[in-house]
Amino acid sequence: MKLYIYDHCPFCVKARMIFGLKNLPLELIVMLNDDEQTPKKLIGQKMAPILQQADGSAVPESMDIVRLVDKYDHQPLLNGKSNPAISDWLRHVNGYVNKLLLPRIADASFAEFATPEARSYFSEKKQASVGDFSELRKHAPGLIKNISDDLRQLDKLIVKPNAVNGELSEDDIHLFPLLRSLTLVNGIEWPSRVADYRDNMAKQTQVNLLSSIAA
Repeated sequence: MKLYIYDHCPFCVKARMIFGLKNLPLELIVMLNDDEQTPKKLIGQKMAPILQQADGSAVPESMDIVRLVDKYDHQPLLNGKSNPAISDWLRHVNGYVNKLLLPRIADASFAEFATPEARSYFSEKKQASVGDFSELRKHAPGLIKNISDDLRQLDKLIVKPNAVNGELSEDDIHLFPLLRSLTLVNGIEWPSRVADYRDNMAKQTQVNLLSSIAA
């Protein structure tokens, strides 16, 4: 199977996670960010991730891919219950975190930005929705303090380092991609349980963290 992704994309990370957790073979294809033709040919619109199955059929939407692959061998892994407190925490943080992340993503050495045109395409689209990156960068210190405070609240919710609620669940699929994105940001204070969970999930899912290109 082939998975068409952008490396920076948290929704793409969700789809990658289930393949790593189940140790299934997968061909990852990173699309250029301005490549509209490939996704439109596969599913009729520009979006990612897209799973192309062995029969050639294409499946969009990250959680549809996760659920399909988890049940593929009739031995699902994501059997744990969800914790509403995790959803509440994610909803709160997602209300502001892109203002911190998007300017850094736009400057980072992701494969989807291999050409100047692809990088410009991303920057123009995102600035139209969240505001001028140069202005947002001025607010980074305050945003880093906010996320550090919020991670301390998350620390209290983590039950085990290999599953946020003690047993793998869809909460893990939603939580880890955000934590992975945050490893792109220098200066964040990571509480010990959150850091252990972040590192464990990276190993379990075979999805690399972004610390090596952090700014």
